[in-house]
Amino acid sequence: MNQDILKGKWKELKGGLKEQWGKLTDDDITQLEGKTEKLVGILQERYGYTKDKAEDEYKKFVSRFK
Repeated sequence: MNQDILKGKWKELKGGLKEQWGKLTDDDITQLEGKTEKLVGILQERYGYTKDKAEDEYKKFVSRFK
């Protein structure tokens, strides 16, 4: 999903983020503002994912909202 689609569906995706990744705080989600790179970085930090793993998890998550 490209950046424009993520930003366009941001409100819809926000609710699912906490369900999918419970370690994300409200502040984390506020900081993201629909930016893929930030989400991937936070997933790496909170869950110890590699960059590739974080990107894969992100892609699986957003594919539910297409």
